[in-house]
Amino acid sequence: MSSVPQASTNLLASASLYVGDLSPDVPEAKLYEIFNNIGQVQSVRVLRDVNTRRSLGYAYVNFHRVDDAEKALEIWNYKEIGGRPCRIMWSQRNPELRRSGKGNIFVKNLAKEIDHEALRDTFSRFGTILSCKVATNSRGESLGYGFVHFQDEAQAATAVAECSGRQIGSNVVTVAPFVAKVNRGGGAKFTNIYVKSIPRDITEDAFQKMFAEYGKITSSKLNVTQDETKTNFGFINFTTHEEAKAAIEGLNNKEIGDKRLFVARAQKREERIKELKERHEQAKAERQLKYQGVNLYIKNLPDAYSEAKLRALFAEFGEITSATVMIDAKTKKSKGFGFVCFSTPEEAMRAVGLNGSMIEGKPLYVAMAQRLADRRQQIEQNMARRHMAKNQVPIYANATFAMPNPRMYPNQPMQWAPNQPVPMHMGPRPGPYQLVQAATGGRGGPRPNRGGRGGNRGQQRFPQQGQQRFNENVRNQRGHPQQQPPQQQQAPPVPLEQLSTKDFAKAVAALPDDKRKPAFGERLYPLVHAQRPTMAPKITGMLLEMEDPEIIELLDNNESLLKKIEEALQVLQESASEQA
Repeated sequence: MSSVPQASTNLLASASLYVGDLSPDVPEAKLYEIFNNIGQVQSVRVLRDVNTRRSLGYAYVNFHRVDDAEKALEIWNYKEIGGRPCRIMWSQRNPELRRSGKGNIFVKNLAKEIDHEALRDTFSRFGTILSCKVATNSRGESLGYGFVHFQDEAQAATAVAECSGRQIGSNVVTVAPFVAKVNRGGGAKFTNIYVKSIPRDITEDAFQKMFAEYGKITSSKLNVTQDETKTNFGFINFTTHEEAKAAIEGLNNKEIGDKRLFVARAQKREERIKELKERHEQAKAERQLKYQGVNLYIKNLPDAYSEAKLRALFAEFGEITSATVMIDAKTKKSKGFGFVCFSTPEEAMRAVGLNGSMIEGKPLYVAMAQRLADRRQQIEQNMARRHMAKNQVPIYANATFAMPNPRMYPNQPMQWAPNQPVPMHMGPRPGPYQLVQAATGGRGGPRPNRGGRGGNRGQQRFPQQGQQRFNENVRNQRGHPQQQPPQQQQAPPVPLEQLSTKDFAKAVAALPDDKRKPAFGERLYPLVHAQRPTMAPKITGMLLEMEDPEIIELLDNNESLLKKIEEALQVLQESASEQA
């Protein structure tokens, strides 16, 4: 019997899937590419920690059609995504059903070779399975127990009755109804305790005698380290949980000589690592919360800019608690960026207004400080949204591209057919040069279209070489316009493409918001094309996602540009390999 619920008869079936056991590095864009090959995906969402923004290891994929979702479950369940086998099930919209535990059974003493799929295959004959999981450690190894959640309580009861005490694989298993931890009572029971920071002059007998007053000891072990600069550690096991608990309360943090004992419940290595990791994540979240909204990231600083200058630059906006310019450890020179932390979010927000200001001839970049993982996640989410907005269209192919002026870049070959749309980020090219349709068979200036001759009325195309004609109403005329008196002629403005980087930054800052990116694209595209001709459109589109001051830095710093191009190539290659 198939374990996948039929959409036509199962009320729980929907077009939404839960995808679990994901690697933290799997973004929405990757899931979209995988599942959109099966059927049209409506949306993808990876659930993340509120504070750290780290993936929680599961996601929801919503399809337009239920049969596409059913097909995706059949094909991809237990297949590897990002190096880990994923676990897919129907998304359960009713939270009460999940919390109640009805229909959920607990299976223990599982053999090591039994994985998620084998466990599902074993129990699928009893009814429709909503979810099935074998508990594993950080290395993906089975912990010897698992859970199977049935749609119906009667199905779960049948599975318990028929499978408990039976052999699955190489082991005889125990199967029972699942009981939530809050209903088990008493918390974790333990009798073994761990002791560290034990002075080196304490013997095995003295160690045991120290704990004997709290109860009957069944075993003890004092581990003596060979390093004389370190303290010893050991284990004590009592007959009852209450005795072990009393020993912890009585001896933890007790001073012996110049040492302070640490006494706690003995833990397995996996459990201890998990607890330490949770503490680390909590401490990191607290630090982020402390500096949230008050810490600014400052980039594109002049080479000789000191912390004193940085503090003086931002002092007018409020009380500065710290100001740092990052220094290269080898060269002892500034890395060109730093951080300024204010006492209140309001002060920091006012200071962001310095973004784009010219400092010693360089445009300053000022923004709220972000972790690298958060910045990468933000870029990936933008990519996913764009990808999903244009179904099965390349991520950076949802806009048009203005072909570079052939007179500006005569040595760059045209790589696109004249009548095909070019996938790129920019809109129509602003500026004085405007190619217009060349009249066939004409010499001199452009001829008007009389009555739709030639069948190309209203269409604009790129003319063949040697047939370029230019609009006589714009600068750099190629026809024979009426001569103007010398006193009325004005020197034409220098095109943006010919300005120095400093003057270009000023000119672009004066443009409307919707004109800035096209202007940047015109300037940036030839530089990218010189490095990566075939990938220039996509890479340029990715670079234009950056903030304006960052783009200006790429125009002025070839080393930074090359670095960003390589990063963009890496992202594109990863995306291509994942899609393959």
